[in-house]
Amino acid sequence: MKQASAQGSIPAARMTGKDQQHSILTRMRREKWMYVLLIPGLLYFLIFKYVPMWGALLAFKNYQPFLGFFKSEWVGFEHFRVFFANPEFGMLLSNTLMLSFLNMVFFFPAPIILALLLNEVRLALFKRTIQTLIYVPHFIPMVIVASLTYVFLTTEGGIVNEYLYKWTGQKIDFLSQPDWFRPIIILQTIWKECGWGTIIFLAALAAVDVEQYEAAIMDGANRWKQIWHITLPSISSTIVILLILRMGNVLDNGFEQIYLMLNPLNRSVAEVFDTYVYMVGITQGAFSYSTAVGLFKSIVGIILVLGTNWLAKRFGHSGLY
Repeated sequence: MKQASAQGSIPAARMTGKDQQHSILTRMRREKWMYVLLIPGLLYFLIFKYVPMWGALLAFKNYQPFLGFFKSEWVGFEHFRVFFANPEFGMLLSNTLMLSFLNMVFFFPAPIILALLLNEVRLALFKRTIQTLIYVPHFIPMVIVASLTYVFLTTEGGIVNEYLYKWTGQKIDFLSQPDWFRPIIILQTIWKECGWGTIIFLAALAAVDVEQYEAAIMDGANRWKQIWHITLPSISSTIVILLILRMGNVLDNGFEQIYLMLNPLNRSVAEVFDTYVYMVGITQGAFSYSTAVGLFKSIVGIILVLGTNWLAKRFGHSGLY
């Protein structure tokens, strides 16, 4: 029997290409409904992600709608040269990077901290109630968030300014002063998305082995030491992966939020690549130029993702691939 089983395992280890193909087809037939479930997702990425990549060629053409895509003049890297030579390029780059940096410093750790705090709550009813309350803002449209911000901070009847005037006799024009734009954007982002971001980290915390905490308690470790030496190392891989994905959006601050809070008085700190593409591409009809700007953002995002993934591997983490 042992000899037969050993002989039966040899062909499996030395399968030819034809045998492997037959094995794959057999497995696909056996799990056919799993592959059927993949079809909607594949169609989504094919139609909305891969097919539109053809439009990136507009960045290398002087697109004229009346000539069409194929008859428009090929200009190569001319739009990129004009974009980099534009006096506003420095302002756009600095504003975009500053908002991304502030989001990375203040917003990215916020869901982690909140998830750690919720993980320490032992009363199940209270924990579920808090989770529900912090999830709700994610489903509020950004237009409503901007409207609420206006209601609270406007100088003409705003709740915050009314109390400031009552206490100090002065009002602060939060919505027009450039110094207040970035703090408002960061606070909006934290309030709206922080609770939703805890879902992934709470799922990662649920997978931590409880026996490690019991062993740490036996060794005399307090709650802070347990979090630092057990909890954080256990979810470090999740944090690194989300950080890598986050780096791909460094030049993408979100058009709707910035556009709703943008006005001529704070434009010097509020104008970013997303709003610039809209103003140039949609309102001025510079389709090829705006496509070049968008392609520049995508290329920088890919480089940052690959670079961050490489650094993560150098420091001993698994990375994305």
